[in-house]
Amino acid sequence: MARVTFREDRCKGCGLCIHVCPKKIIRENRDRINAKGYFPAEVVEMDKCIGCAFCATICPDCVIKVEK
Repeated sequence: MARVTFREDRCKGCGLCIHVCPKKIIRENRDRINAKGYFPAEVVEMDKCIGCAFCATICPDCVIKVEK
């Protein structure tokens, strides 16, 4: 099973990872605001992740790490 982690402190909430995820399991966490004042992205159903790493590839700030 793949595991996706976000460096939430560096996420600027651009939403690119949300739109590129084929399983639609990434969302903006509206319950938290990081130190930069943004809503960071998060994975809501990790068990559905296929480890494609599209999210990590498109992230302009290298915030996302995908482990297979």
